Amino acid sequence: MKNFISLHDVENVQELVQEGLKQKQNPFADQKLGKNKTIGLLFFNPSLRTRLSTQKAAQNLGMNVMIMNVGQDSWQLEMDDDVIMNGDKAEHVKEAAAVIGSYCDIVAVRAFAGLQDRDADYREIVIEKFRQYAGVPIVNLESATRHPCQSLADLITIEEFKKTARPKIVLTWLPHFKPLPQAVANSFAEWVNMTDYEFVITHPEGYDLSSQFAGNTKVIYNQDEALKGADFVYGKNWSSYTQYGQVLTQDPSWMITKQKMDLTNNGLFMHCLPVRRNLKVTDEVLDNQSVVVQQAANREWSAQAVLKAILSGL
Repeated sequence: MKNFISLHDVENVQELVQEGLKQKQNPFADQKLGKNKTIGLLFFNPSLRTRLSTQKAAQNLGMNVMIMNVGQDSWQLEMDDDVIMNGDKAEHVKEAAAVIGSYCDIVAVRAFAGLQDRDADYREIVIEKFRQYAGVPIVNLESATRHPCQSLADLITIEEFKKTARPKIVLTWLPHFKPLPQAVANSFAEWVNMTDYEFVITHPEGYDLSSQFAGNTKVIYNQDEALKGADFVYGKNWSSYTQYGQVLTQDPSWMITKQKMDLTNNGLFMHCLPVRRNLKVTDEVLDNQSVVVQQAANREWSAQAVLKAILSGL
């Protein structure tokens, strides 16, 4: 694997899921791969699980780890070409990415959507600039449109907890008071569509995901109907794609409650975290019928599987 920017960099999804489970069973078996290798973790946005899990995974593999909060620990970076840099951005990504790449064997980048310009966000400018100029493999730690490390951890979690070979998975929109990116929902849909699981997406009118990610997945606009018989309920808020970045409704009836989970097949609730309790999902569900902590813990093994695949090719 040269890069891990999207699903398209993965040759076999199921093999990568199994590699994550293998790494979980024996975390230090491949330390020789990372010996004398360095990964740089660059965060343009806040992080808890992504930062800690990736750092831990790299260390499990014997790597040195450098971490930088871009714009706080460094200069602000200019991403546009052919500009007069007379504003607040003191350094261009061309030089910054090349220099960081000279220090690192792998560079991992986290940069969210701006939710102002859909075309710009979906061009993945930050990730693409680092891919273009760093000169070393790039790992996507969440970008404007995708969160592949999270999605891999999600599939690892489903593999661990599924009670049937072909579980029913429901991705449901949840209410929120401010606009959030589509990245996690996009990515989850994209990855689940590579499995043979039964998959349904449910959300209010106006929240359809880009067909690039949703594909031909069945969409049901009635949440109760969608939840019937579900084995896993993956909750997430996202802003509108068609009316880009807008919050079209804050309908509290879309919150996941015990009554909603009673419609499922003793289903388990999933969420990428952080999650706002009693706004998106009730305490009762989170505390008794969820696997959100186990799902977050599996971020370590998804990152480790990805880094092993990249290190094996260096």
